[in-house]
Amino acid sequence: MAGFHRELACLHADAPRMLAFCACSSFNRAMAEVVSVRVKPGSTKGPLVETGTDGELTVYVRERAVEGKANDAVVRVLAEHLGVPRSRIELVAGTTSRVKRFRIG
Repeated sequence: MAGFHRELACLHADAPRMLAFCACSSFNRAMAEVVSVRVKPGSTKGPLVETGTDGELTVYVRERAVEGKANDAVVRVLAEHLGVPRSRIELVAGTTSRVKRFRIG
């Protein structure tokens, strides 16, 4: 099967093997959610995820913002908090900022 027809097969109840394939297909990747996160690196509270009244996530990590260590820690904590594998979380904006956007696929 090619392209769009392969994704349609995922919807068919008799194709359980196709469901596993489509879980990582480009069809689902386009529908991934982007999450805005405020990061507090070097925090003694971490690792911790708090949800604000406006729904924004604040992630406290112990690692300092040096050589991407805090970003890696945020991915690890966020994956655990959301219950998804780390490979499904991608930093899309804010590499050097405290406010970051992650795509959850």
